Amino acid sequence: MKEINNYKRGKVFLAVILPAKDNYICLNRENFYPALPPIDLMYLASIAERAGYDAKIFDGNVDNDFYNELIQYSPNFIIADIKLKTYKAEMEILAKVKQMLPSVKIIVKGTPFFTYNNNVTYENPFIDYAVLGEPEKTIKDILEGVPSCEIGGICYTDENMQAQKNDKNCFIENLDVLPFPARHLINNKNYIYKRKLQTPIEVSRGCPYYCFHCLSTPLSGAEVRYRSVSSIVIELKECIEKYNIKHFVFLSDIFNSKPEWIKELCKRIIDEKLNITWSSSIFPNYIDDETASLMHKSGCKYCYINAISGSNLVLQCINKDIDIEKIKNVTEVLNRNKIKAYANFIVGFPPETEETVNDTIKFALKLKCDGINFETPIPIPGTKFFIYSILNRLITEKINFDSGPIVKTIKLSKKQILKLKKYAEKKYFFHSKYIINNVIKLIILKLKNLHKA
Repeated sequence: MKEINNYKRGKVFLAVILPAKDNYICLNRENFYPALPPIDLMYLASIAERAGYDAKIFDGNVDNDFYNELIQYSPNFIIADIKLKTYKAEMEILAKVKQMLPSVKIIVKGTPFFTYNNNVTYENPFIDYAVLGEPEKTIKDILEGVPSCEIGGICYTDENMQAQKNDKNCFIENLDVLPFPARHLINNKNYIYKRKLQTPIEVSRGCPYYCFHCLSTPLSGAEVRYRSVSSIVIELKECIEKYNIKHFVFLSDIFNSKPEWIKELCKRIIDEKLNITWSSSIFPNYIDDETASLMHKSGCKYCYINAISGSNLVLQCINKDIDIEKIKNVTEVLNRNKIKAYANFIVGFPPETEETVNDTIKFALKLKCDGINFETPIPIPGTKFFIYSILNRLITEKINFDSGPIVKTIKLSKKQILKLKKYAEKKYFFHSKYIINNVIKLIILKLKNLHKA
């Protein structure tokens, strides 16, 4: 990356417009899902500053008064991170923004645009660019004034009012070349985990599995691109020394595909005496005691396991390269090494029946986990699940990503799926393990607070 220019070319306003909407409940969160800073936009803000622009980040999860902030800043560009569940509302807001600030260039990115045809800007004339794939190089080219026809990975409308779509850029092979996220542009005190400031650290991109319901492989590629351990440690030190951040969420499409890399990272954290805590999600196929022990010693407090189902039949049918025995083994390894395990289960994939849901409930209750999620699946455009659902007529009406269930199964209606999901939550909520882990802890905490008072 080139050095920051000494002059300013303009202003860039980067926004998460509306707060995220979850369609599931974590029945034992323990602050497991507190708000995280919008790291995608923080990376792009750093790109904008490197290109000679002033940048401002608005995070609708913690910030208020979007219109007022925008008008006062009066930017040349808006970069909006659009989510599936809030797509319609956010597009309506951007249309209004274009009326208020007709000269501003509006750039949108996010899952809704990954598979969109070239008509996205034609159908939404208030949008100037829709970004496809990895956004960093594309945004850099837009801000530096590269002709639209030469910019990879965008949809736009040309001077003849014709909708165009350019092929995506190649993936960034060496992630170390990216600037660190612009943490100086957010209020880090808005993002807390158990009284500690927290931030995400992106450690890799890519996943080799191409799961039935997941967009990670199409978005980030099948080859896992790891950052160097040295680069990660330098970023950790900057966060500690400059921002007093002590808890980190290591972001990765698949964190545990390269055990030797994990061990090297953990050893460096220990050797450097960083004294941090951290968490990550892991693929539930394999992790050994040596790796888990080093993770714990380096500060790992919990891991998120995408278990999906307690039925091997369902796991096989959705091309998940795991089985229930592997899921069980991973949770046991984490437990042995004093790392809390949180598991996520999805109820309502095509082969799901009432029997397989009951298998999942029984399996979930037997797992040694500190928290369980139950949710319904989302057929994200671009996934195998979306195509399968269309071809097999499992989507019976216009898709509303704002609420679930979205699709039926081969044997269950959407109403039945929702009923079974609620039943699963109820079974866990009234299970003795949940009561012990939550209610008793809450009572003890209340008593301690009363005693201090």
